[in-house]
Amino acid sequence: MVEVSQPGERGVDDAVLDAARDCVLAYGVRRTTLTDVARRAGVSRMTVYRRWPDVQSLIGDLMSREWHQVLTDAADDGRAGSARSRLVSRVVAAARVLRSHPLLCKIRDVDPEVLLPYLLDRRGNGQDEMLRFLVAALVDGHEDGSVRADDAEVLARMVYLTTQSFVLSLRTVADDVPVAEFDRELARLVDGYLRPDQGDDGLLPRP
Repeated sequence: MVEVSQPGERGVDDAVLDAARDCVLAYGVRRTTLTDVARRAGVSRMTVYRRWPDVQSLIGDLMSREWHQVLTDAADDGRAGSARSRLVSRVVAAARVLRSHPLLCKIRDVDPEVLLPYLLDRRGNGQDEMLRFLVAALVDGHEDGSVRADDAEVLARMVYLTTQSFVLSLRTVADDVPVAEFDRELARLVDGYLRPDQGDDGLLPRP
């Protein structure tokens, strides 16, 4: 985890993260070294080592920054309507951007093992931020009555898992189906799942 920057240091951190992104896009994660990143950023190796002890921690912070920007852009779309409709549009927009994001595509295609811990074992900072984003949007939906009155934490995780499959697994089933069709279906899935008039079908008893 990167240390909190002092005033005036934010530019250095961003320069190093920008350089790390360029190195990964050029060589992949496995072939990127902290020395390469320092050289590309125009800083000393010790400047990088003081902030990130290894490439893994640096790439973790890089991914967190990139996914944060995707969420920020999705949250600033200015769309009107109910909280549920805004959430649906933002989820679909974020999924669309992430699916073609250069950094995520490069890691998925060249170094997929970097993603496996975040899919199988634990969450990263970026995933935690995505869940917080969803919970906040769902709470807004509870307040305006557009989202069914169930636990926002549980709903957020279900929406997250659904969206994640549309980001990382879509190409395994896409075949000749236009990607826009999957975006429309993701919107229908999320919207239908969150609608307040959705009843309990009784298939599974509550714990």
